[in-house]
Amino acid sequence: MALVPLNLLVSHSGRSSRQHITCRHKCGDACSYPPPNTSDNEYFGDVVREALSRRSLFKAAGIAVLAVSSGSALAACNSGSKVAGQQASSGVAAPPPGMNFTAIAPNKKDAVVVPEGYRQAVVISWGDPVLPGAPAFDVGKQSAASQGQQFGFNNDFAGLLPIEGSENRYLLVVNHEYTTERFMFPGYDQKHPTREQFDTALAAHGLTVIEVERTDNGLKPVMGPYNRRITGDATLTLTGPAAGSEYVKTAADPAGRTITGTLNNCSGGVTPWGTVLLGEENFNSYFGSADGAEAPTAADADRWKRYGIKLKPSERLWETFDPRFDPTKTPNEVNRYGYVVEVNPWDPASVPVKHSAMGRFKHEAANIYVTPDGTVVAYSGDDERFDYLYKFVSGRKIQPGRDTAALAHNMTILDEGTLYVAKLSSDIPADQIDGSGTLPQDGSFRGSGTWLPLLRSGPNGTGESLIPGMSAEEVAVFTRFAADKAGATKMDRPEDFEANPKTGKLYVALTNNNERGAPGKAAADAPNPRNDNKNGQVLEITDDHAGTTFAWDLLLVCGDPAAADTYFGGFDKSEVSPISCPDNLAFDKHGNLWIATDGNALGSNDGLFAVALDGPNRGETRQFLTVPIGAETCGPIVLDDLVTVSVQHPGEHDDNSIDDPLSNWPDGGNGTARPSIVAVWKDGGGIGV
Repeated sequence: MALVPLNLLVSHSGRSSRQHITCRHKCGDACSYPPPNTSDNEYFGDVVREALSRRSLFKAAGIAVLAVSSGSALAACNSGSKVAGQQASSGVAAPPPGMNFTAIAPNKKDAVVVPEGYRQAVVISWGDPVLPGAPAFDVGKQSAASQGQQFGFNNDFAGLLPIEGSENRYLLVVNHEYTTERFMFPGYDQKHPTREQFDTALAAHGLTVIEVERTDNGLKPVMGPYNRRITGDATLTLTGPAAGSEYVKTAADPAGRTITGTLNNCSGGVTPWGTVLLGEENFNSYFGSADGAEAPTAADADRWKRYGIKLKPSERLWETFDPRFDPTKTPNEVNRYGYVVEVNPWDPASVPVKHSAMGRFKHEAANIYVTPDGTVVAYSGDDERFDYLYKFVSGRKIQPGRDTAALAHNMTILDEGTLYVAKLSSDIPADQIDGSGTLPQDGSFRGSGTWLPLLRSGPNGTGESLIPGMSAEEVAVFTRFAADKAGATKMDRPEDFEANPKTGKLYVALTNNNERGAPGKAAADAPNPRNDNKNGQVLEITDDHAGTTFAWDLLLVCGDPAAADTYFGGFDKSEVSPISCPDNLAFDKHGNLWIATDGNALGSNDGLFAVALDGPNRGETRQFLTVPIGAETCGPIVLDDLVTVSVQHPGEHDDNSIDDPLSNWPDGGNGTARPSIVAVWKDGGGIGV
């Protein structure tokens, strides 16, 4: 395959490609406001700078390259770097199993682009029927009643659960993160939404469970007995120390245990006992009030500020239809969101559970690792600039099996245990660093860390605060304040955080942080982390899972491989794919890491990448696919012979709408751009082999 110079494909300003309209609806335009963490806690950039400021991370062809200064702009993507897999190199090891495919070149196509020899097909799209009797999608005749029976909007996390005893049948479980009404309703009036539009958008949130069948043409939806829609007005149960506390009681729920709705479910995870965990992330964006409104108390004002609640009209104006979305009218309602939600997809009548023992913050996800003795450890990142990494260690052991008794036991296991937050430090001796780029004696760039305890939860919602001056209920509901007090280390938007099932090592996608180095904010002198961090990085952690210590390593510093401030695990940077803004993570059976991106700052469409983690290929990064223009890549599933991705917000652009579309994917022609799940496979062969 001929080498395609990158400057023929893309140009960029060095900023995230995420559109402002996406930011407004997805996260309440968080990056337009000061980060809510105003504590004086240590910042990860300071930690890494301590270890790295006197040397360079970067090696290419055996030559050490010094980092650019903190004020330098990233090199443009037109540097002439090769795209991995496009041209062979005699000095580079063959790709490892699972990564033997020709990498996709950066592009701006309105299509899902996959490697040569692979096929693709849409599995399900926004508005497709999920429940029996649901009408076919009609963009001009949307209603809350129909949407409550159809596939929701903006699909994020996806899980694929085999149905025991049914060959080639699975449950596909999908989160619906948020809605962008301008791309849903023809003629939408931003200032005057209708009641029906509000109800329909609420129904487009939540979760879909749908049976699918594996065929020669991908995955086909089936009207099975497990099919279910959980919407933004579903009934959920709150458990743990927060349940029944004064901070979650409302007039509609004086007991403080029954929650209406789950919103902004971002990424998630599948548990070993067969349930699904959802992360309620940017819930703050759904709440608003009239201009000039004031918080009922000073405590409310402080708490809302730390969680990004704004006393101003919200983007969607939901507060004009339901007072529970107006914090000045229902102050405790905001405290009923921001939890890990557990859903049993095998029982359509089951009530989802919000686990307050795992803390309340902007959960990107929650992912499970089980130690050899049966202790369950759940990891979660708080997706906010300068916020933290958390883990929950169960106080009970997992019960093997999938029978009724085992499931009942395991569905309470996340209610009892200890919640921790991470503090990172440097462990490289200063006398081994001379500024030349020479590696230290241990041959790696690494540090150590400690898990700081915040909350110990016991049976029946009991709890013990491990933070002086805060009750157990306060730690469960206002976890960010507890982590501030504990002295946690500030990170760059921690998103997906999960363990490699082969090695137990943990990987964290740190998406970006445009505030680092800004006036009054923590600065960094070294390229990882970087001031005005546009491209993000991936952190590798070796954890004493049930204990309180860990080691950390730097796997990727993302961006243009030709730029000095990027690092690919020591792999030859001329042989990797450019990658920017890592978000969701997955692993294949070979132990390779797969990364989905959100907001590519290098000018190309977002995509899915495979990264080698061990041996001579460590850091090798190959792009497996790109999603359509304006879209985000979410929820990757990587099986032996099948890959699926969630294509979120295709065609979402500040200058466009459903009436003036940028994208017509997936239907083409004059079709409506619809978020969808896509399956990719290779006839007669496995993925990357």
